[in-house]
Amino acid sequence: MDQKSLAAFLRSRRERTAPRDAGIEPGPRRRTPGLRREEVAALAGISVDYYVRLEQARGPRPSRQVLTALARALRLSDAERTHLFRLAGDAPEPPRRAPQRVPQGVLRLLDRLDDTPAFVHDAKYDLLAYNTMADLLLGLSRLPAERRNVCRSMFQTPGVRLADLTPAQRDFARVCVNDLRGALARYPHDPGVTRLIAELRTNPDFTDLWDEHGVEVPRTYAKTIRHPVVGEIDLHCDTLEVPDLDQRVVLYTAAPGTPAHEALALLRVVGPQNLSPDGERQPR
Repeated sequence: MDQKSLAAFLRSRRERTAPRDAGIEPGPRRRTPGLRREEVAALAGISVDYYVRLEQARGPRPSRQVLTALARALRLSDAERTHLFRLAGDAPEPPRRAPQRVPQGVLRLLDRLDDTPAFVHDAKYDLLAYNTMADLLLGLSRLPAERRNVCRSMFQTPGVRLADLTPAQRDFARVCVNDLRGALARYPHDPGVTRLIAELRTNPDFTDLWDEHGVEVPRTYAKTIRHPVVGEIDLHCDTLEVPDLDQRVVLYTAAPGTPAHEALALLRVVGPQNLSPDGERQPR
């Protein structure tokens, strides 16, 4: 436990937190920037004396329950919460759920990529957002909500077995399973993660891969999409991390002058007409 750094961090976060953000009316005579010590103590459900001692670097090591309450009272971000726990000499508890809200900056990025298929998925591969080109390539808007999950689409499509897929598709299936293992470690209490894994374990192909206990997850690979209008497209797939939110932006690109680049350009011109849902157009 780093008492001095913990004390300084708590003071800085308290002085930064606006009373209204904590549900407190500031009143006309407030002189203290941010929250008062007694207000933080009340919000966290601890004694004022105990909190004062923490800010004065002379308190005992706080429990995980106290740290969690302080993080909530001071409106700490995930990164700040992790830092608070580390200063107190404790590992932070895992978040309850995988973040779902996509930042506005990422949404604007998707809109600006008007010639590149791109979408965002969370830690359990639920699609959270996508641009027009991704919809044209993969038919995402025509899928029911429960099928807008890459892993579910891969392992729960009727009649599709790993043995029937290409080597590249089987490799990607292994990537999905390994990634879900990491998601379960990060979010062991997220019902969406545990429910998805339980559902997928009814598929023997998923169970076989799960029992390998793999953890490697490459973020760049080749992808082949069979499209009902423009045909087969060999694309380069890159996955970019969204900091602090455990989300990923997936980009499908092709080198200029290649058949795949021309196919994407044609797809952009053709638009959504005559496109219908097709299992081959799932993001595999």
